[in-house]
Amino acid sequence: EVPAEDREALQRGLDDLRAMIQAAASAQAKNPALKDLLPDIEIYWKAVAWALPYQETHKKPEIKAAQELLREGMERAEQFKEGKTPWLLRKGLVVRGYRSRIDGSVQPYGMVIPESYSGAPMRLDTWVHGRGEKLSELAFMDQRRKQTGQIQPRDTLVIHLYGRYSCANKFAGEIDLLEALEHAGKFYAIDEDRVIVRGFSMGGAATWQFAVHYADKWCAASPGAGFSETPEFLKGFQGEDVYGAPWYEQKLWRWYNATDSALNLFHCPTVAYSGELDRQKQAADAMEAALRAEELDMVHLIGPQTEHKLHPDSLQEIEERLASIAALGRDRTPAEVHLNTWFLRYNRMHWVVVDRMQEQWERARVHAHIEGASKVWLKTQNVSALTLDIVPGHCPLHPMTRPLLVIDSQELTVRRPKTDRSWKVSLRKDDKGKWQETLGQEEGEGLVKRHGLQGPIDDAFMDRFLLVGPSGAGWNEKSNQWAVGELERARFEWRRQFRGDAPFKADADVTEEDIASSNLVLWGDPGSNALLARILEKLPMQWAKDKLVVNGKSYDPAGHMPVLIFPNPLNPQRYVVINSGFTYREYAY
Repeated sequence: EVPAEDREALQRGLDDLRAMIQAAASAQAKNPALKDLLPDIEIYWKAVAWALPYQETHKKPEIKAAQELLREGMERAEQFKEGKTPWLLRKGLVVRGYRSRIDGSVQPYGMVIPESYSGAPMRLDTWVHGRGEKLSELAFMDQRRKQTGQIQPRDTLVIHLYGRYSCANKFAGEIDLLEALEHAGKFYAIDEDRVIVRGFSMGGAATWQFAVHYADKWCAASPGAGFSETPEFLKGFQGEDVYGAPWYEQKLWRWYNATDSALNLFHCPTVAYSGELDRQKQAADAMEAALRAEELDMVHLIGPQTEHKLHPDSLQEIEERLASIAALGRDRTPAEVHLNTWFLRYNRMHWVVVDRMQEQWERARVHAHIEGASKVWLKTQNVSALTLDIVPGHCPLHPMTRPLLVIDSQELTVRRPKTDRSWKVSLRKDDKGKWQETLGQEEGEGLVKRHGLQGPIDDAFMDRFLLVGPSGAGWNEKSNQWAVGELERARFEWRRQFRGDAPFKADADVTEEDIASSNLVLWGDPGSNALLARILEKLPMQWAKDKLVVNGKSYDPAGHMPVLIFPNPLNPQRYVVINSGFTYREYAY
């Protein structure tokens, strides 16, 4: 509990900082970089403003840290009001912030800028922190002002991710990495072929998932400890047997089970680490077995007689190996590509793009190989449409020859590369299972799952969303009370778990711009929510005051509410979600 005198002083500081932020924003209204620079100041206000009412000052030194953050925020606000941004030129530890597309919240990250940085492209390492239930924005930013962290590679930019608190960088925490990198890239010359993803403990778990899902983005990955799959980790680490979980839960484990997508590490040089005595060594052991099944032998460094920490000798060897990998850099257009996915969110690996799967949440694979200047081999599994897409300047095929494509033993002659040395070919299986070249993803195909519109419900909360509350009384009192309660829980838990205010409007206030830009999350029933009533006829169910039929099965609407995700009938390029926030409950956290 913050003493009353300190609380009052901090509140006065917050009021002053808010006024200074508004003055700076007004003075710099025409500054083209305003939207990218203002979060560098707003994060200071948020760090203290959220800590006070939610009692997130967990130890006495954080009161002093809050005072320091307010002073630093005021200093930046005053500088920015005059059009100055000296923190952009600072070396060493620099606190930065960006505004998230998902919910409009400002999110912090920390940079470590080496003295050798001159503005020329430089290697960048991302560092993902371990679990910390008390790691508020206040605590994180205080660390990033004072502590270099566990890694200090030579001549390397380092970005420390907040990751939306302590969610193992899943869902919105996953997007935090991509948004922070995009923001940092506007101010620092990042060598895109020398970006390395790293982390330890919970951050090691996140590193595994980043490595397998975005293997073509990184120069290398170095996970330490953590977890790499669900059931065996819970069994060994928490004594929890989840093998009896419902089939649909077990299918969804494949989203973040790195072991299930180990093949993708063919494209991401990986140096794993575990302490010899660390129970979380199980994560790398599981990955090593999964990789061995793919005919890949993993480098697994072991800290001798070490529990849950990085051994200094092992860290030195990690740095040496990563430096050697970075010297070569990422191969942007490898001749050989292997892609494993379970659903269409992760549908690309280098120049291979899966457009359609025969069945979501079953293993899909593409093995591709460019042979010489005029031949490409492809082997697929559970794929019904794909695109080969090589960016300008990178296609090794002869521009005057129509290449021969051998896909699943079928031969096709396809279009030539363009004069800018780009190449794009789309292929689709017909009803008889034969591959044909097409003009691309065709419009008017009806209801099909595609990248960005493949579900499940949690996918809707990895892009801009809007919670839409009911304004009417509802058809049934009991079910309507449940929906309103779940809406309030969703708003509360979004702030608590993902550190943002969930965007919210009443049904009558939703605009055409909202429909165009956001995934809509509708709460209530067609009697209470006008927007839900507006789209009801185009949803895959029958719903009336006394009738609810879903997938051919009838339910009593007085005691049941549908929960689903579907393409929004008002904007089929976006989702509509009915009566659900993100899907894990407090226990799962």
